[in-house]
Amino acid sequence: MTECKNIFEILEELKENAEQIDDDKLKEVEKLITEANRIFISGAGRSGFAARGFSNRLMHLGYTVYFVGEPTTPSIQEGDLLIVGSGSGNTASLVSNTKKAKEQGAKVATLTMFLENTIGSMADAAIRIPGVTEKVEGKGQDSVQAAGSSFEELCWITYDAMVMDLMKLTNQTDKDLFKRHANME
Repeated sequence: MTECKNIFEILEELKENAEQIDDDKLKEVEKLITEANRIFISGAGRSGFAARGFSNRLMHLGYTVYFVGEPTTPSIQEGDLLIVGSGSGNTASLVSNTKKAKEQGAKVATLTMFLENTIGSMADAAIRIPGVTEKVEGKGQDSVQAAGSSFEELCWITYDAMVMDLMKLTNQTDKDLFKRHANME
C-alpha cells in the first residue's frame, strides 16, 4: 500500500488552520443554540452541505431545527437562532436571510472567513474560520486545495466540535442521538 500524500497535505493544512479557531467563539455560538426556541441553518454551495450536516446533528441532539429553503421551513421569529455558514460573508441570498432574521428579532451566528463583512458584522456571535475564497479578491490565504475547500472542511469539523460540546452540555450519548436518527431512509 502506498499512502496518499495529498490527504496528509490536506490534514496538515487543516491542523494549521484549526489552530487559529477561537474556542471561546464556539462557546458563544453554543450558548445561543441552547437558548434558542428553534434553530435555522443556512449556507450555500459546499458550505451549505456542511451546514446541512450540522442541522442533522442538532436534530439528533433533540433541537427543533430547520434548513433554510426547504419547503417545511417555517418563518423565523423572535427567540429563534439563524446560523449561517458563509466563507465570504457576502453571499447575497445569505445576507438577505440574515437581514430577515434580524428584522424578526432572531439572533444570528455565523462561521465565516471575514468577520468584518456583511454577515459577520450583523452576527450576535461569529466564528472566524481561516480559508481562501475567490469571492473576495486579495483576501484569504494560500491553500494546497481548491479555493474554499479548507474553509468548508473546517466548518464541518467545527460544527462537529460544537456537537461534542453540546452532547456534554445536554448529558447525551451516541445512543441518545441514535434514537432520533432517521428510521425511514
